[in-house]
Amino acid sequence: MAEDLSRAPLWSRKVTLADVSRAPQIIALEADAATRMAIARDLDIERLDLLTARVTVRPWLDGAEIDGELKAEVTLLCSLSGEPFEQLITARFAVRAVPEGSDAAPSTDQLEVDIDPEGDDPPDVLETDRIDVAAYVVEHLALEIDPFPRKPGAVFEPVADQAEISPFSVLRNLRGKDAE
Repeated sequence: MAEDLSRAPLWSRKVTLADVSRAPQIIALEADAATRMAIARDLDIERLDLLTARVTVRPWLDGAEIDGELKAEVTLLCSLSGEPFEQLITARFAVRAVPEGSDAAPSTDQLEVDIDPEGDDPPDVLETDRIDVAAYVVEHLALEIDPFPRKPGAVFEPVADQAEISPFSVLRNLRGKDAE
């Protein structure tokens, strides 16, 4: 995940590649109420009542490997009924990141990109020597939220069609008007 310097992060906890290269970093994160409110607004969800994560950042080639587990309590709006409902989200994630200019960085001058759905993702390219661990947690939370959430027990009931209109019945009606 390249760092977006044009916007202040909602939640930030950075480690440097130098610190990671000396020893793995184990980081426990817990978002405060104001941060959770900002993240909920940014992710377009009703509420975020809890967001915690435990992340390990260890050396990988000339970059870092980021392994984490997040836990979140969210309130979503049902896409069928519009009613709010609570959901507990737990997820594990793993990402690799390398500095700009790394031999392990994906090539940007290729015209075609081969994607192996079963293969590992290419490493993220960092714009600085810092890794924002909290930003990875928020990114993976966003990936875990269903874009069309459904409240448990909610069932889609299509509107019953009135009389099905066929082209012939329309013609029959027009013909009846001409006869008058």
